[in-house]
Amino acid sequence: MTTFDPLDMHNYRIEQLPKRAKGRFEKGLAATGPFLALAAFILFGWLVKLPFLQNIDAAMLTSAQAKAAFAKIGAEAFIRSNEMMLAIFAASLILWMTEAIPNYLTSLIVIIALVLTSVLPEKTAYAQLGHEVMWLNIMSFVLASMLVATGVAKRFALWFILRFGKNANRIFLSFIFINLLLSAFISATTAKAAILLPIFMVIAAIYGARGGEEKNNFGRSIVIQNLFEINVGASAFMTGSGANLLAVSLIAGAIGTQVFFSDWMTAMLPISLLLMLIGYLLAYKLFFPLKLEQRLPQIEGGMERLRQEYRSLGKIDLLEIKAVILFILILGFWATDRLHGISPTAVAFVGAIVALLPRIGIVNWNDVDIPWHLMLFSAGAYALGAGLSATDLPVLAVNAFFDHAGIGDGTPFWAIFMLLTAVMIFSALLFQSKTMRCMIFVPIAIGVASRFGFSVISLALPVAFMIEHVYVLPFNSKPAALLYETDRYSMGDAFKFGFTMMVIAWLLNIVAGETWFRILGITPNGVFGLF
Repeated sequence: MTTFDPLDMHNYRIEQLPKRAKGRFEKGLAATGPFLALAAFILFGWLVKLPFLQNIDAAMLTSAQAKAAFAKIGAEAFIRSNEMMLAIFAASLILWMTEAIPNYLTSLIVIIALVLTSVLPEKTAYAQLGHEVMWLNIMSFVLASMLVATGVAKRFALWFILRFGKNANRIFLSFIFINLLLSAFISATTAKAAILLPIFMVIAAIYGARGGEEKNNFGRSIVIQNLFEINVGASAFMTGSGANLLAVSLIAGAIGTQVFFSDWMTAMLPISLLLMLIGYLLAYKLFFPLKLEQRLPQIEGGMERLRQEYRSLGKIDLLEIKAVILFILILGFWATDRLHGISPTAVAFVGAIVALLPRIGIVNWNDVDIPWHLMLFSAGAYALGAGLSATDLPVLAVNAFFDHAGIGDGTPFWAIFMLLTAVMIFSALLFQSKTMRCMIFVPIAIGVASRFGFSVISLALPVAFMIEHVYVLPFNSKPAALLYETDRYSMGDAFKFGFTMMVIAWLLNIVAGETWFRILGITPNGVFGLF
């Protein structure tokens, strides 16, 4: 009988972890999802006539695309397209939330539904798979695969831990910087979790953390902090996740100009780093304090196993050197995009081509891991966004809500800022998809800004900055579900730490809105005027 070796990294690969079975409630949602979605589609498409959609005129529209559609097809047909857009939107949300069918299949249904109901012409609906941001996603996966296939990502993480992780405190701090650096280049948070999980699980074992009844605060802290840092690190960069890229696409479409990688990084890198440091201090001092014996390795020679793993990688070879050089060049071009004007997509395109060149390149196409199911899911989300823009549904709905609630144009900016950012961040407790939250709340922020005469950037960008806070409950994100399977912490452990950090992140966003974001010109009365 083979005994379990807690220091063997192969034991912590994703495919080795047990798969969490759906609970009764989740199974019930999945079973009823198709019927609820069909009911919502019929209800909003044919049975219920919402008053705010029945008397639309050209003066109510803010989107140039919507105005053009109104002029072309007339008021009656435009109203009908809005009704069908609402029906498709409601049905797709139900299918995505209940996970009744795979998300990519829902997206395919969305695309063809938008075509068959004449909300979008075929050319526009099908073109979303060739959207600029889709290409950035694809090229980013090529480049991320380069880091994984050459071993650069693993070598860097192991080297950093062995070089700077001399004790428990410094190990936790090391993962902050590892997560930040990987977030700039790897736009899939699950991929980051897959790279780092074997490393921090071996470290947890070295410090005596086990699953089941043998949990300890070191194990709780290192896994929960990494979950937090994987997501918050993604919020530091526009390329940190596909949801960030979608948000940028929606905002750029609304303002008619580009949102630069350097602008997002300037605004959020300091905030993300500060949040990670606050999370570390609270975990270490308040939530999961370490006893003296827990600060010392419990397995003799444990760190030596990490050194053996690092040595097994051998000396850095030419492919790894080329990958590092390309990595630095691409980050450099992304960080200076405001100076040279070359888009992140174009930079990633060139980088991916260089990486794939035969003989002189770095990675083979067969080594590239592109999750096409996620690409199809994103294409459906972008098509839904195109439909919302073509019908101006978010603006019409927002105006109707504020008129009904009696909220006038004199409402202070900061009251709206606090409300919208709160709704975005705390909605993560209920939703399973960052992309879905982005599709709902960023257009709402754009609509609210248009209604009250504020800059779209001033509300939509701070709302987008809240996308990545999906670390409280296991179903909030794929990394959360994945790391929960390690059995090193309970749902209660994650909730008390995660919800506290969620509140702190929201408050910090408000403070930044009054200070740092104002200096950058994101919120009103800016100094630098980047936007």
